Amino acid sequence: MSDYLFAEESFLTGLARVLDIGGTFNQYNTAPSEELADGIAIASDWQAVGKDIQAGINQYEQAKA
Repeated sequence: MSDYLFAEESFLTGLARVLDIGGTFNQYNTAPSEELADGIAIASDWQAVGKDIQAGINQYEQAKA
C-alpha cells in the first residue's frame, strides 16, 4: 500500500498536533479531481507491488547463488 494520499509531517508538526484541539493541522495531498487522485494512488500502489516483487526476486536469486 502506498501513502500517496497522506501528507508526510515533520517532528515539530507532530508536536504541534498535541495542542491542535480544533484540528486545523489536518492536511492531505490533493488532486484536481477524485478520478485523478484515485488514478495516482492506484499507480503508486502498483509501483509498491512492483518493488516488492523485485525485492522477492532479488532475495530468491541471492539465496539460490
